[in-house]
Amino acid sequence: MSSVEVAEAEDRPLRKIDFKAIGPALALLILCIIGYLLNPAFLGEGNITNLLTRSAFIGIIAVGATFVITAGGIDLSVGSMAAVISGVMIIIMNNLIDTLGAGVSTVLVGCGCSIILGFGAGWINGALTTKGKIEAFIVTLGTMGIYRSLVTYFADGGTLSLSFELRDVYRPVYYDSFAGLPIPVWVFAGVSIAGWVLLNRTAFGRYCTAIGSNESVAKYSAVNVDKIKKTTYVIQGFCVALATIIYVPRLGSASASTGVLWELEAIAAVIIGGTVLKGGYGRIGGTILGALILTTIGNILNFTDLISNYLNGTMQGLIIITAVWLQRAEWSKKKT
Repeated sequence: MSSVEVAEAEDRPLRKIDFKAIGPALALLILCIIGYLLNPAFLGEGNITNLLTRSAFIGIIAVGATFVITAGGIDLSVGSMAAVISGVMIIIMNNLIDTLGAGVSTVLVGCGCSIILGFGAGWINGALTTKGKIEAFIVTLGTMGIYRSLVTYFADGGTLSLSFELRDVYRPVYYDSFAGLPIPVWVFAGVSIAGWVLLNRTAFGRYCTAIGSNESVAKYSAVNVDKIKKTTYVIQGFCVALATIIYVPRLGSASASTGVLWELEAIAAVIIGGTVLKGGYGRIGGTILGALILTTIGNILNFTDLISNYLNGTMQGLIIITAVWLQRAEWSKKKT
C-alpha cells in the first residue's frame, strides 16, 4: 500500500464524522463547562431545571420555524403572535368565569382558543405569502406590527392580567413536574419528536426540503408548492400557540412587551442548529440544541458580571450573523 493510500485510509473515519451535526453539541458542552467554571451552581438541579424550562418556549417555536425556513420561508411575527394570543386567551378566560366558573373547563376553553388562533394566524401568513405572492419577509414584518398593536389595543396600553381565581388552576401547567421533569419540558420533547418524524420520515418533510432547495424543480416534480409552504406557516402558528399555553401561567399576564425578540431567538436557534437560512436543509435535532445553547448563554450571563445580561440580544444577533456567514463560507467552498 502506497503512502497516499495509507493517508486516505487514515482520513476515511474523519470523513464519516458529521461535524455539522456534532458542532452544536460540542458548543453546548463547552458552554456548560464555562458555566460550571464561573459558578459551580450552574450545574445545580434547580438551575438545570430552570434552564430546560426556559428553553421550552423558544424551542417549541423554533421547531415550527425549522419547517418554515427549510421550505425557504421566514416568519418574523412569532413573538407578536404569541403576545396577541396570550392577550386574547386571558380576555376569554376572564370573561368565562361568570359562565363556567374558575375551573379547569375555563382553562381548557382558553387553551382551545389559543390553538385556533395559532392555526388562523399561521394560515394568514401562509396564504398571503403563497396566494398573495408577497415576500414572506414583508408579510410577516407586517403581521408582526399588526399583532403587536392589537395586544397593545386590547390592554389599552397596559397589561392584561389573568384572574387570581384562575391562576391557581392554571399554574400547574408551568410549575408542576412529571417524573422529575417540568411539564413544559415534556411538551417540548413531544413537539421535537413529532417535528423530527414529520421532517425526516414523511413525504411532507421531503417536499419542504425540495421546495427550499429549488422551488421551480419542485413544481415540475408535481409538488403542490403553495400547499406545502402554507402548511409550514400553519405548523409555525400551532407551535406558537402551544408555547403560549405553557407561558401564560408563568406570569399570568400579557402586554405589548410579551414575546419581544422571540422571533430573533427562534431564528437563531434554527440557524445555530445547522438549518440553512436560504432553505433546502433542516435539522430538528440541531434546532433543539440551538435553543438550549441560547438559553445557556443567557443563563451564564446571569452568573457573571463579565458581560451585562442586558447584552443578551446583542449576543444572539452576533450568533445569527456568524452562523449565516459560516454557512455562506461553506457553500462557497462546495461550489469551488
